[in-house]
Amino acid sequence: MEVYVEGKKVDLTLTEFKILKHLAKKPGWVFSREQLLDAIWGVKKSVIDRTVDVHIKKLRDKLGKAGKLIKSVRGMGYKIEIE
Repeated sequence: MEVYVEGKKVDLTLTEFKILKHLAKKPGWVFSREQLLDAIWGVKKSVIDRTVDVHIKKLRDKLGKAGKLIKSVRGMGYKIEIE
């Protein structure tokens, strides 16, 4: 499980990788925080929905320019938007 941006390897945590993978499966599709929580942590999760926000922020930072592809959809969730 490796991610490269502009030919450089980006070190992601397993959780960050899972979030990126889930978003990338359906570009343009908006996933709510709850959907991401269920997909990444499962239905027996002990984390709150704002945990997703923290991981998304870290993921965007690590991806640099490519982090712009992860869009926040106000009141709904997150998506990857391919330009």
